[in-house]
Amino acid sequence: MQTATLLLGLRSPTACGLLKCTLARGTQSLSLKARRACAPLSTSCTRRQSEARGTSPKSLDVLGTTYATDSWTNTPPAILAKTGRDLLHQTSHPLAILKELIFKEFPTFAHYDSLSPVVSTYQNFDSLGFAQDHPGRSKTDTYYVNQSTLLRTHTSAHQLQLLAAGSRDENGILMQAKNSAAAPRNERFLVAADVYRRDEIDASHYPVFHQMEGVCTFSREEVRDTARQATAAKRQDKAGKVDCPDQAAQMIDTTVVGDGNPIQAAHSAEEAAFLVDNMKQAMNDMVVHILTKAVAAQQSSGDACAPGNQPQFPVRWIDAYFPFTSPSWEMEVLFQGEWLEICGCGVMKQEILNQADMPDRIGWAFGFGLERLAMLLFGVQDIRLFWSSDPRFAGQFSPGRINSFRPFSRHPSCAKDVSFWLPSGSTFHENDIMDLVRETAGDLVEGVKLIDSFTHPKTGKGSRCYRINYCSMDRNVTNEEINGVQELVRKRMVEQLGVTLR
Repeated sequence: MQTATLLLGLRSPTACGLLKCTLARGTQSLSLKARRACAPLSTSCTRRQSEARGTSPKSLDVLGTTYATDSWTNTPPAILAKTGRDLLHQTSHPLAILKELIFKEFPTFAHYDSLSPVVSTYQNFDSLGFAQDHPGRSKTDTYYVNQSTLLRTHTSAHQLQLLAAGSRDENGILMQAKNSAAAPRNERFLVAADVYRRDEIDASHYPVFHQMEGVCTFSREEVRDTARQATAAKRQDKAGKVDCPDQAAQMIDTTVVGDGNPIQAAHSAEEAAFLVDNMKQAMNDMVVHILTKAVAAQQSSGDACAPGNQPQFPVRWIDAYFPFTSPSWEMEVLFQGEWLEICGCGVMKQEILNQADMPDRIGWAFGFGLERLAMLLFGVQDIRLFWSSDPRFAGQFSPGRINSFRPFSRHPSCAKDVSFWLPSGSTFHENDIMDLVRETAGDLVEGVKLIDSFTHPKTGKGSRCYRINYCSMDRNVTNEEINGVQELVRKRMVEQLGVTLR
């Protein structure tokens, strides 16, 4: 059966926030294989863009703080403008509704949803074990404020920061939790936040989206006292199906921890088994609660095509790799006939806890994207709608309730093609095209797709043709207006990317 990828992968970040280091396309980023195919990653295009603008600012202001710029700076004004939108704080917004439902599933965790999106490269990559040559570090994938500062690409960027705040009693950070008394030392926490990545343009990809990160730690003494009891309570048949007749989540787990997905040397087999069992049960409970609400919403919508009741949700675990967990898995659930990827998760690398001055604790973590899940639960077909202020969208939702979105009249779309020869002597990266079109056309652009690619047999020059589909979500747009935008896109491609139009 074909797997439908729903949520976000790590860079995976893409990534990353416990997301997929294999970066599934459905998760807001390229696969790691595809990223490597783009190598070598050159900075020539970014440099050309800076030179073409001619007025590169010496500083950037992000949420009231000024940062010096340098040759790494590549965050455009349209992206900076998104940093203050705070969709997660708009109580009737689908993303905020989903965030609060998940928060309620973890009442003993500290809840964070107001952490600044500006982080250091150390926080985003080095603290989590990302290699220096990891594709996610490239300027073609990440929005840099300057070489040492960027807009976070995943919520995992806050793991070490929040763990260390708990162990070192850093009240300035601890008090940012909405319920700081629930886990006063951040031994368990959730982080919901906006994250930023340069990416393709279509109905399910947007350069700003939201993730949920979860971290849960235990003292080694606590694990020793309960591990044997937990192991005895877990009853499995020969097929690997957990015997939990009262649970709506039926866990199908045939994975084998081995050399490809190993237990860390810092953990005993008993400790790892405890963490894995505890993590998987927590994930099961969350998924059942949310998807049960989704089924109920679809049935109450009156939609004749709504599925019947789904009382149980088979769950399976697929071996995965993330720089900051081992062993690691991707969780998939059978929902309305399709296996859907829900999140990435695993046992936290002990090095992170050691850096946070918590060597006596061990833990697990998970991460996933809110947009993909919200699109499924609320029936939203275009990711741009989450950023719309159109009352026909915003007025359909209310706090604490999952209901099916009723689409309003779609305005006509208009497709325009642009063909060009690639610049000689420099590396072309598709994300440069995507970023340029987004910056020029904003949310008027619905999709950008490569429709032709060839190399001239005599000159060896490469050619590309992209189809840009324009479609406003809330108004009719004239062909004259689209022509004006398209002409500006073509002009900027020449000036900023050095291509030759055909």
